[in-house]
Amino acid sequence: MRIADILKIKGRDVVTVRPDATVSDVLGLLAEHRIGAIVVSEDGSAISGIVSERDIVRHLHSGGVGVVDRPVSDIMTKDVYTCGPDTEVADLAQTMTDQRIRHLPVVVDGKLAAIVSIGDVVKHRIAGLTAERDQLVDYIQQ
Repeated sequence: MRIADILKIKGRDVVTVRPDATVSDVLGLLAEHRIGAIVVSEDGSAISGIVSERDIVRHLHSGGVGVVDRPVSDIMTKDVYTCGPDTEVADLAQTMTDQRIRHLPVVVDGKLAAIVSIGDVVKHRIAGLTAERDQLVDYIQQ
């Protein structure tokens, strides 16, 4: 299974924010869209970074509440792991586990195309295992 298979079900919508947006703006978008990370991008296509709930919590702890008035570029992760639609789901799951990250942007021809979360990967894997189980049960019962 490939990431493209997940995207067929999930869709390709990605919430982005400009680097000069405030952390407070990001908090509002995270809540509004009920998501855990936002891609930071000047134009919605090139990836400047990514900011997650974890990033915000860590910076709140170390920098205090004043962090919410700072630009997101101050706290974002700049070295962003990405994948392509042809990436195998198992390989992506391994990368996410090894790097302890929960969101990876999907890039096509150097441009942001989608985002995949660990929840998407787990949901896809469970659906696959359920289908496999159902096939085995049908086979045994025939």
